[in-house]
Amino acid sequence: MAHIVVMGGGVAGLATALFLARGSHDVTLFEQDATRPSGDLDEDFFGRPRPRVPQAVQPHALLGPARTALRTRTPDVYAHLLRLGAWEQHEFDWFTEHPPYRPGDEDLVLVRLRRVVLETALRAAVHAHTNVRVESGAAVHGLVVESGSGRAPRVTGVRFTGGRAAADLVVDAAGRRSPVTNWLAAAGARAPQTLTHLVGLAYACRWYRAHPGAMARTHRPHVPYTSAAPYALSIAFPSDNDLLGVALVCRVDDPTLPALRDPRTFDDLARLFPSSAAWLSHDLQPVGGVHVMAGLDNRWSPTADEAGPVVTGLVRVGDALVHTNPTLTQGISLALWAAGRVAETAHNATRHEEFARSYDQWARTVLKPWFGLQVAADRDNERRLSGAPVDEETRQRAARFLCALEDPLVMRAWAQVRHMTRTPDEAFGSEDVRLRVKRWLKGRTDEQQPPAGPPRHVWEAVVAAREATGSGR
Repeated sequence: MAHIVVMGGGVAGLATALFLARGSHDVTLFEQDATRPSGDLDEDFFGRPRPRVPQAVQPHALLGPARTALRTRTPDVYAHLLRLGAWEQHEFDWFTEHPPYRPGDEDLVLVRLRRVVLETALRAAVHAHTNVRVESGAAVHGLVVESGSGRAPRVTGVRFTGGRAAADLVVDAAGRRSPVTNWLAAAGARAPQTLTHLVGLAYACRWYRAHPGAMARTHRPHVPYTSAAPYALSIAFPSDNDLLGVALVCRVDDPTLPALRDPRTFDDLARLFPSSAAWLSHDLQPVGGVHVMAGLDNRWSPTADEAGPVVTGLVRVGDALVHTNPTLTQGISLALWAAGRVAETAHNATRHEEFARSYDQWARTVLKPWFGLQVAADRDNERRLSGAPVDEETRQRAARFLCALEDPLVMRAWAQVRHMTRTPDEAFGSEDVRLRVKRWLKGRTDEQQPPAGPPRHVWEAVVAAREATGSGR
């Protein structure tokens, strides 16, 4: 049994602490935020500002890997999610009847919920566990590091507001703004190669309350959840407790982006896209204002390089290790995978060099490919929304989703990639799937590929009309 310090009380930190505690390890969890949630989901979500976590109020969904991790490791937490209003949606629900079952289809399930639902269920389990000591409002402001000639520095604990805490292992779950990289540099550790891809996209989101039962399968609009125009995307996120999130995505340098902050302008623009218009036509009531998130990147931040670990006694999970733009909703799955790996191997934590090497090798094999997939997807979106010519390879990738809406075999391949059970090369590499996508594309122009958003001049006319009335400022 090891004593482990976890820095950060977000999803990654809570899950890591809980998985470790249920593996009989003693855990101290440091959470900088001293504000205790009220327990009322809407109050905690809409009424509790979290400027350090802008993604908290953006739409979420759990992919298959996150669902599997919770159901396997913490079935009580998963049951709690469902009691709080989360619900499951199989990708094949798009069709009137599911196609004949194949092994693995059971993993192609989304869990519809807001992030606050997952945090609430995890936090309740963590606080109920006797093996976890939670230090709320106690900011960690440094590492305790032992340096030795000829070997990587070793972290043996943390320094925090109330003193020091020794640890067999420190887990950095402090998110994408984690200060650990700077602390390691100050301790003399060499800097590993961090990969960063700046995302030139911005997200504007608004929430709406639907009538009771609107999220039931028989009442949902039968439209794709994403609509694409050459300059913007609209994504509808049915969520828990009859809430719907709508996100409008455009380039950060789009001159109309500031106008999206105005609620009435946002509503009018969202109604121009089939994906969101179908939901909003049912007299949904807006809840709160518009939440804008930009300045994003995809970042791979390991603690090892080609020469081996740059530090031992410390590993990273969640956004501190691999931060991805949320369009593919991979972040929570990647975080829970990492949390599970730490829990499975923490009994070897005192074998410092071996443990660090093994974890880094696992992360590069299991997590890094999905970081690469998000980078590739963002580059496709950036090119498409900039109006730049789309090459044939990009056109083929975009056609996979549209073809999947009509072809169950292609839907299975698309869903396998979405739920991270197979890579794109594996899922779309079969001759049958390739031919089906090719046949679907044959003879179609880009304008003939639904779902489509409005022409640019219509979007701009809505913005101009609102600005003329003083609403869009």
